[in-house]
Amino acid sequence: MSSANIGVGESKAKESCSKITATMEEQQQNALSKTSTSPFQSKPIRCIVKLGGAAITCKNELETINEKNLDTVSKQLRQVMLSCPDSGKVLGMDWSKRPGTSEMPSTIDGCCDEFKVDFEKFVVVHGAGSFGHFQASKSGVHKGGLCKSLVKAGFVATRISVTSLNHEIVRALAKEGIPSIGMSPFSCGWLTCERNMEAANVSMVVKALDSGFVPVLHGDAVLDTSQDCTILSGDVIIRYLAEELKPEFVVFLTDVLGVHDRPPTEPGAVLLREIAVHEDGSWSVVKPNVQDASKQVVVTVAAHDTTGGMVTKISEAAMIAKLGIDVYIVKAATEHSKIALSGDLKHNVPESWLGTIVRPLRQQQ
Repeated sequence: MSSANIGVGESKAKESCSKITATMEEQQQNALSKTSTSPFQSKPIRCIVKLGGAAITCKNELETINEKNLDTVSKQLRQVMLSCPDSGKVLGMDWSKRPGTSEMPSTIDGCCDEFKVDFEKFVVVHGAGSFGHFQASKSGVHKGGLCKSLVKAGFVATRISVTSLNHEIVRALAKEGIPSIGMSPFSCGWLTCERNMEAANVSMVVKALDSGFVPVLHGDAVLDTSQDCTILSGDVIIRYLAEELKPEFVVFLTDVLGVHDRPPTEPGAVLLREIAVHEDGSWSVVKPNVQDASKQVVVTVAAHDTTGGMVTKISEAAMIAKLGIDVYIVKAATEHSKIALSGDLKHNVPESWLGTIVRPLRQQQ
């Protein structure tokens, strides 16, 4: 073969390789584009639920769960997540031996592969309540400084406490047949910088959802690139997940009816039924009509609460609403919470419903 023919052959080969490479790059870009707009392989996420620490624990009793509320909330979640909530048998998924008992649960008996139930895609995030806050505030974990022995010990103690609560919440949901999986932000590699979110890979959350599980995350002690460590609030986690996962709506389950114009224990406290969020993130009360437009909502934070309490909740709810997502703040374990979890408030809000809706201003117009 002549050198001229060899040159032509090499040229054609290079041209062919270039076309293949270009095609592969185009396919990769298309794949990335699809991933960025919709991270799910199947149907999108319906709801992110925040179980407030004060609602599921007895906040003034160290590491004590409000069993009644947690049981009711778990049942309500099963009812709203199932397409046919009254379809019959519930396959309990907590097959572990409980402390103080001598036998394994009998729910395994009679189980068969044909028993299948489809769940809506939900993510659950819970606060710490009487778990973790005491350990964090006593040691100053939220202020950082792992070089101090007390802070490092407090970091360990805080994580022991909050993960033990996470196990109990997962147990309660699993008992109702909800395929829940506990996920700790620290273990997932989530980081903050100056107490603001810096890195949080949600790929495992997405994979869990697409595999049919319900991820259950929680407020946690995490590493901070500026001050060594801090406390990552469940409310901040909710906002970040809302940005990444784009749920249809978000529900905050609390120990009070919703947001009030002052602490609800004070005489004359008024429930704010609807709050509109402006494009710049600021917000204003729509219902009821507040006479003094300049009046500020007065909130209090418990001395041991290292995550900001209702102050953080309102701020994060406004940031979520700014994304175009409705937020419902409502008392847990009530008929009002069940209505909020169902998603029916998007189009119709009954006058009898008690809670606070936080939504974008454009939906008011």
